Amino acid sequence: MDLRILDFENPFFSTLRQMMDASDEPTEKSASAPSRAYVRDAKAMASTPVDVKEYPKSYVFIIDMPGLKSDDIKVQVEDQNVLVISGERKREEEKEGVKYVRMERRVGKFMRKFVLPENANTDEISAVCQDGVLTVTVEKLPPPEPKKPKTIEVKVA
Repeated sequence: MDLRILDFENPFFSTLRQMMDASDEPTEKSASAPSRAYVRDAKAMASTPVDVKEYPKSYVFIIDMPGLKSDDIKVQVEDQNVLVISGERKREEEKEGVKYVRMERRVGKFMRKFVLPENANTDEISAVCQDGVLTVTVEKLPPPEPKKPKTIEVKVA
């Protein structure tokens, strides 16, 4: 399966984690420093775990999304073969007289991008969110039929 996904063991992610940790500290603005939008998107991608399964006729992406409604989730295809799953988990409105004692649930934007293999049928994608689990199914294209040899008639000169 040639399905390129972002691997958390990749050196890119260790560098990304260092950048995310450093981004919380006040620093001087440098020309080589990543933009806030880049760091925000990188955090969103690093914090959204996904299981990917390959079946004989499809690829299936499974993502836990507790507490989200289907309106909060966006599934789209960019550049003809990049599957993008994104959305936002919003913080509850604070009520008068109520304060957080501890806040551990993640809020904010999330996003994952996957470069789909050539045999992915981007016209046949379905997404279902049930019991806090999003399942995106990308059907595979049927294998191309082998080309039959072409017979050329030999004429008498």
